[in-house]
Amino acid sequence: MRSMKVQDYMNRYPLKFKRTMPIEEAVAMLVSTQQTGGPVVDEQGHVVGFLSEQDCLASMLKDTYHKEQTATVEDCMHAEVLTVNGDMAILDLAQQLGNQKPKLYPVIDYGGSLIGVISRTDVLRAIDLHLKDSYRNR
Repeated sequence: MRSMKVQDYMNRYPLKFKRTMPIEEAVAMLVSTQQTGGPVVDEQGHVVGFLSEQDCLASMLKDTYHKEQTATVEDCMHAEVLTVNGDMAILDLAQQLGNQKPKLYPVIDYGGSLIGVISRTDVLRAIDLHLKDSYRNR
């Protein structure tokens, strides 16, 4: 199972945001793609934050109360982001996920650039596929 790598099961075309993007544009992207969040990247493609539905909801509630919509992604995102490398073993990530860590991890290359995202569902699918193969080979 150590040969199963994050890069083999990740989403290579994740939703991603820019810091200066208006929050309403980010919300529209989240809603239209039915994703729960995504990494925020700079001009070089490096992960600089993470924006979740929860972050957007908090901002929109505040803006609704004040009847203004002036927030950007940078105003709402989390700047501290846990990332994983594409070469990480699925089993190691599964163990991390059991410790109440994020549900979605940006996947980066060794230069720090975003190459995808991997979710708990992706990890579960990878382990399930491995177990099904093991059962067939018995």
